[in-house]
Amino acid sequence: MTSANFEHPIFDTPVTRTYGTKVPIVAGGLQWLANADYVSAAARAGIMGFITAASFPEAEDLKAEIERCRELSDGNPFGVNVSMLPKLVPGEKTADVFRTIADCGIKFVETSGRSPEAYLPILKDAGITVLHKVPSLRYAVKAQSVGVDMVSIVGAECGGHPGMDMIGSMVNAGLADERLTIPWLIGGGIGRGSQLAAALVMGASGVVIGTRFLVAEELQAHPGYKQALIDASELDTALSMTSVRNTVRSLRNETTETVIQLERDNPEIGIQGLLKHVSGAIGRQAYATGDVSRGILSAGHALGFVDKVEPLAEIVNRLEADALGALKRLNTAA
Repeated sequence: MTSANFEHPIFDTPVTRTYGTKVPIVAGGLQWLANADYVSAAARAGIMGFITAASFPEAEDLKAEIERCRELSDGNPFGVNVSMLPKLVPGEKTADVFRTIADCGIKFVETSGRSPEAYLPILKDAGITVLHKVPSLRYAVKAQSVGVDMVSIVGAECGGHPGMDMIGSMVNAGLADERLTIPWLIGGGIGRGSQLAAALVMGASGVVIGTRFLVAEELQAHPGYKQALIDASELDTALSMTSVRNTVRSLRNETTETVIQLERDNPEIGIQGLLKHVSGAIGRQAYATGDVSRGILSAGHALGFVDKVEPLAEIVNRLEADALGALKRLNTAA
């Protein structure tokens, strides 16, 4: 059901209808960064955003952040992201996190990290719509089989965790319409509205964007961090942690070079051998200090589209205008 705040005759997809948003864009969950300020900005801009539950490990803190986001969102929809990786949300606490979210009246959840099958009864009983994020199409097919409502498929170009298959977004999108019957979104390297238009033409219900939004004015990160992303290009990412089957695409820096060399020298190094370099606490410092030389700082090929700091609504407006222009070109060519 479309929100009264947003009506768009062109972008009418299962994403906009499910979430009540203007444009079929989901702002991907950003660990430590997707707080109420950022997520409410997405809501006001007419796209879907998710607070990252793992950024608020105490239930009371998560409840407070949800309430703060509700106050800032002007009645527009938002959700909560739950990464089920053990290192982020311990397995025995995951069900409690979902129950907390349900108790807060949240109706939209984004899951990732592993199959949400065990927790779907909690979510479905609460009337929650589940978008499950996966690193390639084969996992999307599995998620569909266990009963999620929608899937987002992030290809090899994405920042963060592209998985081990390393299949690009264009190939994932080209195959998805044949293999899925539930609505699907495509992510990885998305930073222009023309890519949104292309995804819709290929059968997607929308796109997932992370890296392109890292320079949003509302994102609570140091100006130096944002400037480093503006100065970077699509060539400035690196893949590391492949030896422990937890591949990460991040901004190339001293840490990525060190980790890649350690993995090259000793493929059996294991996570304990890498932990002092890849700990999230190290990377988190970059958001506070602007020093991007250390830490695993998730960023994808969409760095090529990052050009300036501006309000999130302005970035979305540019994406929307570009997508409409691309669809107009398509209609003219036809």
